[in-house]
Amino acid sequence: MSDPLPVWFAVQAELLGHDEELDSQSSRSCFDCYDDATLFELFHLTRACVEFVADIVRVRMKKFLLTSLSLDAMIMVTLNFYARGSHSAALMKRFNLKTDCEDIVFTVSEVVAGMSDQFISFPQTRKAKIDMAHMVEDFCGIPDVLGLLAPAHFKISQGEFELCVNSLGYASVVSQMICDLDGNILSVEQCCAGGTCEQDLWATSFRGREIEEQLYGQYWVIGGEGYDLSKRVLTPVSEPKDEAQRNFNAAHAKIHEVTRHTLRSLKWRFRCLTHLGFAQHKLTNVIKACCVLHNIAKKFSVSLPYGEEMFVDTQPSNPRTGSAEICPNALKARQELIDYHFTVIPTQEEPE
Repeated sequence: MSDPLPVWFAVQAELLGHDEELDSQSSRSCFDCYDDATLFELFHLTRACVEFVADIVRVRMKKFLLTSLSLDAMIMVTLNFYARGSHSAALMKRFNLKTDCEDIVFTVSEVVAGMSDQFISFPQTRKAKIDMAHMVEDFCGIPDVLGLLAPAHFKISQGEFELCVNSLGYASVVSQMICDLDGNILSVEQCCAGGTCEQDLWATSFRGREIEEQLYGQYWVIGGEGYDLSKRVLTPVSEPKDEAQRNFNAAHAKIHEVTRHTLRSLKWRFRCLTHLGFAQHKLTNVIKACCVLHNIAKKFSVSLPYGEEMFVDTQPSNPRTGSAEICPNALKARQELIDYHFTVIPTQEEPE
């Protein structure tokens, strides 16, 4: 996600095309009646960010217009639900909405999620991959890392979904995410029952198969203890035996903390993700839409709502129920990495 902001505005222009039917004056009237502070309170986004999102959503939403509400009203109601996890009474009154807005949210979410190809991207070019790897190595000392695995659990109402109960005892759905060092989301896919173990999530994911088949080259992704060490997933040493392995585990923990911070930030900005209601297939679009908006907010340097540092988001860990046979070549590759990069060679004192 290294594209500068002007490139994103070029993307905006491409998505908008040349639709003469859109009137710039009327298209922003719904937002202009709020000051900046109120906009942020309603959407947890700045005015520039909200207007960017609204511009690129309007054109794509025209074919989905199924209600008497204006496009802006549908966008506002949905962005407000993402940010607050419920609907603002003021917005409900303004648009004369008497019942829940579930259909509106799912309709807009389908459109926003459909833009994930433009705003959620994995490093593809040689330069992008090298730059990413250098950033991670400078940060923690681990070389050749393209991304950080982040299995993200989102609480739901349990109902009849016993398989959704995760290791912490509550019902959730889990998505396979990969993020970068800056907290941009590089990949998001699947929406599985919360009881799914991390390794199964990885093994059945499209991106996981691509990475394991080395379609992006011989780079690692950082995975937590719930994953199996493989030729492309780098996990900590379960029982470190020397200083070099302990040094590696400390570096691994340092970089792995970035995934926790990314998920915490995502859920704190978009409170709907702290409880998604019942497990429905449409929840996938809500999750993906929030990830799209997360990346856009980061491109606009939108600060998080106050209190993020006090928000606790404990992510379940669902390891395999049985021990897995680790590939000897993967063990060898990790140990070679540890020996080369994390063995501390004592300095010899100069003779007096």
